Order: sequence, then C-alpha cells, then structure tokens
Amino acid sequence: MQVTDIGSREDGKIWHRKSVSSKYGVLATVTRNASARQTKTVRFLQVAFDTTGESFLAGDHHGNIYVFDISRNRFKLVQKTGQACTALAFNLRRTTEFLVALADYSIKCFDKDTRQPVSWMRGHEGAISSLSIHSSGSYAISTSSDTAQLWNLDTFQRKRKLNVRQSVGIQKVFFLPHSNTILSCFSDDSIFAWESDTLFCKYQLPVPQDGPRIYYRAFAVTQDGKTLAAAGRSNLVHLWCLDSRQLLRVIQMPPKVKTVRFVDFLPDSFDGGSNQILGVLSQDDVLRFINIQSCKQFFEIGSHEDAITLAAICPKGHHIVAVMDSGALRIYDVRSLTPEISKPPQPLLKQVTKGKSSEGSCLKMKVYAGAGQHVKTSGRRIQSKVLPSAVSTLDDKENDLPNGLNKKRLQVLLRAFGEYPAKYRMFIWRSLLHLPENHAAFSSLTDKGLHSAYVCLQEHYPIKSHKLQRGLQRVLSALAHWAAVFGETDYLPLLAFPFVKLFQNNPLICFEVVATVIVNWCQHWFEYFPNPPLNVLSLAENVLAHHDKELLQHFVACGVTSQMYAWPLLETLFSEVLMTEEWLKLFDNVFSNHPSFLLMAVVAYVTCCRAPLLLCTDKKDFEYFFHHQNSLDISAMLKETYRLMDSTPADIQPSSVLSDFEPLTQGQYPIFNKYPTFIVEYQSQERERIRQQEVEYLRERQEVQELHAEAVRQQAEFEAWYKQQELLLQGEEQRRRILQEEESKLAQQRARLAAMKRELKVKELSLVDSSRRRFLKHQQDQRRIQLKRLDDEIQRKMALRDQETVATVQDIEVRQMELDAQRQLFEQQLAKEQERVSQTVRAEVDTRRCRAEIIDSTFQNLIQTDADISQKNKKMLEESLAEVGQMEVDADWQAEVNKRLEKAEERQEKQRERLVNFSKQTHAKEEKVVQLMLEVEGKQWDDVVAKQAKLEEERRVATTVNAQQRSLISQETEETEKHHGKLRKSLEGSLNQQMEKRLRSPCSSRGLLHKTQSETTNISLISQSDDSIGFSLDRGRGELDSKERGLMQEIRELRMKLAARATDFISPSTSSVHSH
Repeated sequence: MQVTDIGSREDGKIWHRKSVSSKYGVLATVTRNASARQTKTVRFLQVAFDTTGESFLAGDHHGNIYVFDISRNRFKLVQKTGQACTALAFNLRRTTEFLVALADYSIKCFDKDTRQPVSWMRGHEGAISSLSIHSSGSYAISTSSDTAQLWNLDTFQRKRKLNVRQSVGIQKVFFLPHSNTILSCFSDDSIFAWESDTLFCKYQLPVPQDGPRIYYRAFAVTQDGKTLAAAGRSNLVHLWCLDSRQLLRVIQMPPKVKTVRFVDFLPDSFDGGSNQILGVLSQDDVLRFINIQSCKQFFEIGSHEDAITLAAICPKGHHIVAVMDSGALRIYDVRSLTPEISKPPQPLLKQVTKGKSSEGSCLKMKVYAGAGQHVKTSGRRIQSKVLPSAVSTLDDKENDLPNGLNKKRLQVLLRAFGEYPAKYRMFIWRSLLHLPENHAAFSSLTDKGLHSAYVCLQEHYPIKSHKLQRGLQRVLSALAHWAAVFGETDYLPLLAFPFVKLFQNNPLICFEVVATVIVNWCQHWFEYFPNPPLNVLSLAENVLAHHDKELLQHFVACGVTSQMYAWPLLETLFSEVLMTEEWLKLFDNVFSNHPSFLLMAVVAYVTCCRAPLLLCTDKKDFEYFFHHQNSLDISAMLKETYRLMDSTPADIQPSSVLSDFEPLTQGQYPIFNKYPTFIVEYQSQERERIRQQEVEYLRERQEVQELHAEAVRQQAEFEAWYKQQELLLQGEEQRRRILQEEESKLAQQRARLAAMKRELKVKELSLVDSSRRRFLKHQQDQRRIQLKRLDDEIQRKMALRDQETVATVQDIEVRQMELDAQRQLFEQQLAKEQERVSQTVRAEVDTRRCRAEIIDSTFQNLIQTDADISQKNKKMLEESLAEVGQMEVDADWQAEVNKRLEKAEERQEKQRERLVNFSKQTHAKEEKVVQLMLEVEGKQWDDVVAKQAKLEEERRVATTVNAQQRSLISQETEETEKHHGKLRKSLEGSLNQQMEKRLRSPCSSRGLLHKTQSETTNISLISQSDDSIGFSLDRGRGELDSKERGLMQEIRELRMKLAARATDFISPSTSSVHSH
C-alpha cells in the first residue's frame, strides 16, 4: 500500500508505481502534513467525484481544494479558500467549475483551470451540509438544518427558498438522477417529492408506522431514480420504490450495526442504472457493501483501526474514495476488492429439469411485504415465442462461458430476440470474448507511452472529443507496442474507434476487445501486408459468386473489385455504414458466432443492397456507397447472413479456412506474428530511414532556410544600407536647402522681430508715460480729495467750535441770569431778614420775656440758613464742574488742532513757533488773571476775617449781658464755624485742583466767598440790632458783583481773541497746502 504525502506541493503524482493490493484493494493513500519538519497532519474533510468518475475534489480543514485525476495519476491544488469546507460539488454544466460550501455559511464557485472565483452566493444562516446538482448542471440545491435553497448556476441567483418550522429540521434535499424531481427529507421521517420547475408537490411517501422509528439521516438513490434507500438511528435500511411510492424492502444489518451514517449505491456498467449493491457506513466506521436483492455482503472496507468517516463512490463504480479518521484519503479499486461485483443477475433463460422433491432440501426465504418490482426490457414489448427443443445440456463444456453463462443459450436468445438486452450487453460481450483482464500486462504496455506512429493521430483523424482522442491514442499505442505491425497499419484507427467510443471509460476492456477481434475476426488479414487481405476478400467474393452471380458480374463489368465493395466494410467493421444501434446488434451476432460470420455479413450487406448497386455504374458512386450510411434493415441483413451461413457449400465456406475462436491468454497477451515480418521490419526500417531522412531534410531545409534568411537579411541590410546612404545624402542636401531657407527665414524673422521690438518698446514707453501720467493724476486726485476732506473736516471742526462757543456763551448767560435770579432771591431773603432783625431789635425790650421764642426762631433761622448754604454750594459746585468740562473740551480741541498742525511741512515751522509763543503769552496772561483773582479773593477774605473778628469782639461784649444767652450763641457759633471750616477746606481743595488743571474760573470762588461772607454776616446780624451793619453788607455785595462782572467780560474777550487767531492760523496753512 503506497502512502503519498503531498505536503505543500501544488501538483504531482498520486502514486509512483501503480500496484493494487489484492487483499484490501487500496490503490493509494494520500496524506498531507503541514510541513516537512512537522508531523502534524492536515485533515481532509470532503470529497466529491465528477461525472466521468476519473477525477475527484478533496478539501482539507485549511481551506485547500485539490483535484485528483486517477486516470492520469496527477493531483493539483486548484484553490485556497482560507477556511474549512462543509460540502463540495463537481458535476456542473461547465465541467471546469465546482462549488464549495464554506464554514461562513456561504457558497463559492471556482474554475479549476484558471483558479479564479466565478461567483459568491450567500443566504444561509447555518452550516451547509450538502450540495446537490441537477443532471443538466444548471441548478443546485444547498441544504442546511433550517433551510434549503435552489440556485440557478447560469446566473448564480437564488430561485427559491424552503423554510420549515423550528421543531422540524431538514435532513437533506436533493435532485433525483436524470429527472426534474426534488426529494426533501425532514427530521420527522417525512419525505416529499417536488417538481423542480413549478415546485409543485408531486407526492409524499408514507411514514412507516410498523416497527421502531428509524430517524432517517442517510439517503441514496439509484442511477435510474427508481429506488430510494433511507437509514438512520437503527440497523434497518428501508428501500422505497419511487414509482409505486411504497416500501419495497427492509434490510436488517448485522447486530453490531447500531446506527447508519452514510449510504450510497455502487454503480455497475451492466445494470443499466438499477443499482443492486448498496454501501452502508455504520457507527463502527466500517463501510459494508451488500446486494439489496439477496442481502449478501460482498465486501467491506475500513476497520476499527482504519476508521472511515466519509466516503464517495465513483459514478462508474470503479473507485471508492474514503476519508479516514486520521484525516488521510484512501483510494480503493472496486474491481480488485471482489470479482463478483461484475457478475450479472440471474440469467433470463433457465432450464427446466426434473429432480426428486425432498422436504429437507428446500430453502426457506423470508420475503418482506411490498410492491413487486417490474423489470423492463430495452424498450420493446416482449412477445412469447416457441423456443427450439434442441437445447444443449449443461454437460457441453465447450459452450460454457465465464460467470455462469452458456454460449448456446445466448445464441438461442439471440435468434429469438435479434439482440442482447442493452442492460447486459457489455457483460455478455466480456463473457463471450473470454476477456482475461490482464491489468499488469496492459499497464506495462501503457507505461511505454504513446507510440511514435500515433503521436500525430489528431492530424489524420481529428475527433472533437479530446477524451476520445486520448483514449484512441492510448489503445492504438498499446496495440503498436504489442505487435509492430499495428504501428504500420493505416486502417487500425478506423477498426478500433467504435470500440474505443463504446468502452471509453475502461481502456483495458477496450484494448482486450480490439485485440480479441484482431486475433479471431481478422485472421489472415496481415499475410499480404501492407496490401489488403486478398485471400480473405477472395473468400467473400467466392460466396458472392455462388449466391448472386448477377451482382458479381455487374461489379466485374464496372471494374469494381472486392477491395472496393468488401474491404471498406471490413476495415471499418461496418462503423461507417451502420448506425450505433444497428452496429451493436450486428456485433451481438458477430461475437456469438464463428469468426467467418463477419465475412458472411459483408456478403449479406452487399446482396441486401443489390438493387441500388445494380443501378450504379461509376466507381465514385460505389466508393461513396460503401463509405456512407444507407437505408438498410439490419434484421433482414442478419437473417440473410444466417441463411448464407447455412446454405453456403463447405468447399467455399469461409469457416473451413478460418480457425475457431481463441480467447486471449491469462497473465500475458499472446504473441502476434501472423504477418510478413520482413515487410514490417523493412517498413519500420524504411519508416525510420524516411524519418531520419525527413529529420535530415528538415535539418538541411532549416539550415538552407537559415542561410537563405541570412542571405536575404544581408541583402536586405546591404540594400537598406545603400538606401540609407542615398537617403542620408538626400537628407543632407535637403537639410542644407532647409538650413538655407531657415537662415533666410530666420533673418527675415530677426528683422521683423527687431521691428516688433521697436514697436513694443515705443508702446511700452507710451504705456509707461501714460501710466505715469495716470498715476500722477491719480495722486493729484487723491491729494485733492484729501485736502478737500481736510478742509471739510476743518470747516466742520470750526463750525462745531463756533457752535460750542455760542452754546458756552449762552450757557454762561443762562448761568448769569440764574445768578441774577439767585441774587434777587437772596436780596429778598436779606430784606426779609432785615425786616425780621428790625422787628427783633424793636422787640428787644421784650427779649427777656420772649427769650424762649427768640431762641426757637434763631434755631429755625440757622436750620434754614444751613439749607440755603448747602443748596447754593451745590449750585456753585455744578457751575464749577460745567466750567471744568468746558475747559476739557477746549483742551481737546486745541490738541486736535496741534495734531493737524504737526502734519504741516517745515516751511510752516516759524508760524507754529509764533503760535506757540502767542499761546505761552496767553497762558501767562491767564496766570496773571488767576493771580489777580486770587489776590482779590485774598483781600476779600481778609476783610471778611477782619469783620468776623470785629463781630466776635462785639459778640463777646454782648455776651456779658446775659451769660446763658452768650453760652448758647457761642455754642451755635462754634458749630457754625466748624461747618464753615469744612466747607472752606473743601472749596480750597477744589480750587487747588482747578489751579492744577489751569482752569480759569474765579467766579465760583468769589461768589462762594461772597455768599459765605454774606451768610456769616447775616448770622452775626442776628444777634445785632444795629442798622449800620446791614448797610455795610449791601455796599460790599455791590463791589463784589461789579468785580465779578468785570472778570467775566475779560474772559469773554480773551476767548474771542483766541478763536480769531486760530482762524487766522488755519487759513494760511490751507493755502500753503493747496500751493504744494
């Protein structure tokens, strides 16, 4: 047993030397280790055969997909999916494509030749357990536990989806072979049949009620789609007849089988699709093959040590591929496992014999109830016929055939029905021809490779099917290696082609059939090699002369020999003139009779077609007739052949010349040397010599061609060189002419360019001048606009200043009016006070009596006087604040004027200095005015202090009159002085701030002092009754008013002078800017 480790190789041989173990039938064991250094085995998971049965797919759990070709002994890595596969399918309509169900619940289609993905199908939500392909290869069904989906493989689109309840799972959904029916099997043992086109439910198989429940898990259908095998968690296997929809049979497996995991039918070439052998894989990992009719176990593979987890059976029944528990693949040869696998069922013809009945010798068989199975023939209705009574006995050893058949019985059947059943034809032919099936000998022939005579076979015999082409080359090469004459025989491909087409899946059987035909039915064909077998053709011509002289004379008259009417039929074995069914029917009779039957068939064909042949006179018509199919009744031809066999005299009977049938020998094939060896050798030598001469001729021709090509190349090079030289000269002359023209053009262009430069320079200068003028104009406009804007701004400022001056004057006038009104009010208050004082003086006599009233009135007057003084002080403070704001506005305006004056040019510096000097003089005068005001205020203050001192002396004198009144008045006076001191300090602080800010407003101070003095005088007058004091107060008040008016007038005159000088300064500066 060979073990092949493919490792990381992408292609190679499956086995290095083909040797099948007769005991186990193992062809090869394939393993895959992860690497050469590691012994970890990569497990294979799934396998699937193609329709031909010659190759299969295998996928491992790393996602690698391999194609194993058993016929070519090759394997190849076709895809790397990267994930484990759960199902494979390799029988699509496009034979190079295959489907892979992956672990991510998707299905991918790949091309094994290009290794490119074709499509990607999604839709399942669970692991895909199986893939079923329609017999046409255009549709596929994918099955998971919860759903089944129908796919169109032409468009790779989902056509339908089958959903079931969660409680009822899906076991398997698959197509029936060669049918449009879909079977769906569920976990509750229910089985439904659907029409694939309309998805209409055709029928449902009844669920078995008798016996224990099986829980179907494994299903298999025969190739004719008539029988269904179902098994599950039991050792029982149910066989259903899908035609009658009834349970056909229940097969009970051995007791050690508890559960069935896998079932599949083993096809046979001779059963016509009604497979009789079922493979059952149980829980003990053993795959058993049993006959479903006799319940006999043929063989089993696998064991407890070599456990099988999955298996796939070849559609032709030649090989079985098992996935072992170790992860390896094991390839079995079915024909090596058991010879009984190729035996046919019981013969249709049985002989009735007499015998003694014995109760002890009877065999009892238990027959399970079920519908009977109808056996169909090849398509025609079997009619009852009376068979001849002269039937050979079983003692005729000469007529015994292998596998329990008898030649005489088969001949009787053939005479009765005209042909063998198509279902058993191949098996009968193998039995009739006694094929030895020498595998080793055939392998030794095929191992020699293609014969040199048939390397270019496709050039002479082109065949559309590459498979048939390779099969024909293989068989012809084996024949040529077996006997040298077959390498020189021109008609051998025509002779072997029908058998190659018939046995294209079994080259061994094909070779042995062709070899048997050559040895027996082609006797004496090669005695006149390489000429046609004239001796054999003369035998046919003698028979034709005996039975139809007229036709032979017509042939002679037309110059048609046996090489024209008999040899085309023999060298092609009637394959050119008969249809397939007719040819099979003919060779049913040929293989069942003496080798001379073929010559008689040639004569019968000619005599059956005598009417059209008698009408032919041209040789081309005869050639066409015997190389093309004609309207002929094959049954009549066979009857005519048997008549010729019976009525032909013994002296011209071909059987007297031809030997009886001799099968091929076992082990090794017989030596075939019935041909002129020297001619074949001479032809071989001549062929070799011719081949050598052809090789030499080809070599010499190649050399001559090379020399000729070299000479032509050199000649072409010389001509090209001369031509190139001429072209160079012409080009040089042309370039010179072009250079002259270009120089002249360049000179003209330079002149034009100079002129253009001058024009451009002039334009540029004009543009520069215009742009300069435009820029100057723009600057002038900007300056004009700026000057205008400055003028407008100055006019606006002047107007604003005038307005502010007017407003200030008006405010001063309003304030003067307010002062006048306040003075008048004060005079009224003084008059009232005088009247009250006079009244007090006149009532002085009553002072003592009314002291309390005088004290009360004095307090009230003091309170009122304080209120008036506070109010007046507020007014005076407001006036001072207004004057301060006015002075701030004046200072801001002067600052703005100074900023604008700073922008003037240097030529105005003298004017600015003059204005600064003038401003300094103005400030000096203002300081003088302020000092004068302070001096006046100081003098007034001295007067007031003197008067206060005088009043205090008088009050001290007056206090001596009454101690109580003096103390009271002194207390009030002290309080009043304190209050006045506070007021004076606040006013002095305000005056100091005003002096720091250069505020020249002495009115408030003077008025305040005047008012203070007046108030003080009034207060002092309360305690005096002398009228002279009142007159002095009036005179002092008048002087203060006149001085105040004079100071206000001087301030107005100074402000008007400043405004006039500012106007005179701005107008010359504006005129100077315009001049610049």
